[in-house]
Amino acid sequence: MLLLVYHYMPGSLEAHILCPPEKAALGWNLRYKILSDVALALHYLHNEHDQKVLHRNLKASNIMLDGEFNARLGDFGLARAIDNGKTSYAELDSVPGTFGYIAPECLHTGKASRESDIYGFGVVILEVICGQRPWTKIGDFQLLVDWVWYLHRDRRLLEAVDGQLMEAVDGLLGGDCVAEEAQRLLLLSLACSHPMASERLETQEIVQILSSLVPPPQV
Repeated sequence: MLLLVYHYMPGSLEAHILCPPEKAALGWNLRYKILSDVALALHYLHNEHDQKVLHRNLKASNIMLDGEFNARLGDFGLARAIDNGKTSYAELDSVPGTFGYIAPECLHTGKASRESDIYGFGVVILEVICGQRPWTKIGDFQLLVDWVWYLHRDRRLLEAVDGQLMEAVDGLLGGDCVAEEAQRLLLLSLACSHPMASERLETQEIVQILSSLVPPPQV
């Protein structure tokens, strides 16, 4: 029997990101730190464990926060370990995951892969930066990721940033440093949630981008 033991984690990322306006939302630095923590956790699962592990249900409600807002990736009920020679895991009777976070190819093949985990992480980035659920209907768009792609093509990408977050810091985009970080994260999210699995980043690249060791991707 395999057991997964956690420290006590009082809340999830979703509860802090999608909180009512009267409650204090997470500040910019905490959001950035949480995403960096999750990226490291995903890198460990994909590359540093004895067997590669596919989480298959990466979403904000499965990211737990401790009292100091350190993030831990949780809920491994759908996770699967795969042999080092394999790249995906398939179940014939279902598509694992949660609507809005599921990579497009999974709907057609039923196969989960490291690339589909990366897609889910890209959607989580959008959820954290935009303060919206992945299945939010905005205008003619049924999914948050489609709306952000539209803003990017229209050269209005920074308009996706959570308005509540901007108000909390007296105009988030007024500071060049934070605006640059917001641009980096939004470009990273789009590179991770690219509709073509082969175009998505690997976890090592994600960690390097979040650490500012390499520039954000051009998408």
